[in-house]
Amino acid sequence: MIVCLGSINLDLIFRLPALPLVGQTVLGPNLQLEPGGKGANQAVAAARDGAVVIFAGAVGRDALATDALALLRKSGIDLTRVIQSDLATGAAAICVDPAGRNLIAVASGANLASRAAQVEDSLLGVRSTVLLQMECAPAETVALIRRARAAGSRIILNLAPAAPLPRDVLGMVDLLVINEPEAEFLAKMLGCDATAKALHTALAVDVVMTLGEAGLAAATNRGAWQLPARKVAVIDTTGAGDCFTGVLAAAMDRGLPLETALHRANTAAALACTVAGTQGSMPMRTATDAAV
Repeated sequence: MIVCLGSINLDLIFRLPALPLVGQTVLGPNLQLEPGGKGANQAVAAARDGAVVIFAGAVGRDALATDALALLRKSGIDLTRVIQSDLATGAAAICVDPAGRNLIAVASGANLASRAAQVEDSLLGVRSTVLLQMECAPAETVALIRRARAAGSRIILNLAPAAPLPRDVLGMVDLLVINEPEAEFLAKMLGCDATAKALHTALAVDVVMTLGEAGLAAATNRGAWQLPARKVAVIDTTGAGDCFTGVLAAAMDRGLPLETALHRANTAAALACTVAGTQGSMPMRTATDAAV
């Protein structure tokens, strides 16, 4: 079982001929609305890969909330721990160019009202995987990590977007997932090189570092290795990192070893890049099975 405390957004996606520069207005043909938020994206990816997912988060009392929750509901995710806030539902403006590259601005809104207390102690234990990101209040993420560690849960933290957490708390997670800019941020904070191996040595936790078109690097007590990215015809990279993390969590939750889980997550993320959109691009388990 995966327990996720995370963000819920509605994404406003602008497909543009070029990404705007500072002060520049770029016209696009249409606006696409789609559920998003790192937490929700990863939860949907995990559920579509076959995991049982319980989600805790917050939405506003506004018209955005229904659409923001649509794919979480459709994916069969338990939403009984999602609360309503007087803050607006989180939203993201995503600009995507013809090469699939993106620029993203996020308004946190109700995500800042999410609380670790929404996850009761009975959900934590050796049979649960706690999946976390950094789009909720950091203090709440810290509180849940401490409780989950004491209960013996597996803890997967995607330090995205990068923000400081206490060093001892970072050392409590079982698996840290980061991209290159997040690795640079963390390395500066820890005083080490921005590599998976150096970060693993500094924190004594398993580290997976995604490298975009170059694939990924992983470092653990059992060794270090790299995987190349799967070659696909890229349509849109938005959400690919969330797909990777969610499928990785699902694979590990059902007992796959890390290296096998990484191969699966790498494949699923590549498939997500072949479909336009964010949450809607997360592949079903059967599609990933066929491509692994």
